[in-house]
Amino acid sequence: MIESMTWLQALVLGAVQGLTEFLPISSSAHLRIVSQVFFGDDAGASFTAVTQLGTELAVLIYFARDIGRIVAAWFRGLFDKTQRGNLDYRIGWYVIIATIPIGLLGYLLKDQIRTGARNLWVIATMLIVFALVIAVAEKVGRQTRPIEKLTTRDGLVMGAAQCLALIPGVSRSGATSSAGLFMGLTREAAVRFSFLLAIPAVTASGLFSLPDAFEPAGEGLTASGPQLIVATIVAFVLGYASIAWLLKFVANHSLYWFVGYRIVVGAAVLVLLGTGVVAAT
Repeated sequence: MIESMTWLQALVLGAVQGLTEFLPISSSAHLRIVSQVFFGDDAGASFTAVTQLGTELAVLIYFARDIGRIVAAWFRGLFDKTQRGNLDYRIGWYVIIATIPIGLLGYLLKDQIRTGARNLWVIATMLIVFALVIAVAEKVGRQTRPIEKLTTRDGLVMGAAQCLALIPGVSRSGATSSAGLFMGLTREAAVRFSFLLAIPAVTASGLFSLPDAFEPAGEGLTASGPQLIVATIVAFVLGYASIAWLLKFVANHSLYWFVGYRIVVGAAVLVLLGTGVVAAT
């Protein structure tokens, strides 16, 4: 049964998207949990994907100077071999190469992503399991290589890790940043490249999901066009603020803070599911 989303729900879920998208705690998991626990239904994968356009716009604006420099260097390098040793040229290629795996898997598994993967048992379990992965990455990562030392191998590994984010509860930034730490990158380098890496995949996902979001089919909460627009704007504003906060935070603090948070939230959801307070689907 399709249920129309209220303005309060749209505003709350847009805020949740903006606040959680860039933190290694899984925005898709939080949208699913909040919509189910507080509103009694699922806002849907399409709502998640479309509001992510707001947070990705925040990335584009926040990193506009870096992105412009990388794009310019990439095009120069295509025609001038002497420019191909440039870091920005290489990062451009790393982002392109690392986006291919999630693009292919996202297309092939789109039906499973919108259905079975959104089960709250799966989400709560992944919040806890991947919290442990992040903890291990923080513990064993040497953190000796700055972004200037980024390699094609780093891009491939982080690109493969990004595919795990197709499962709600994993976290795109958590997966890619952890992979970077395992590869020996500094925390700041791993998080910064994680932001750049998310841009093409999340933007493509949001645009691809636009038709489903505006013409929904199936069950769950459905937002109107104006509600989607407002929720996306809210996600943009709060997302921009969260980028600035996270970059400052990881410069002086470990990811263990997020590990503890993920475990607490995952455990709480498992308790709610086990006692029948909320439904898994």
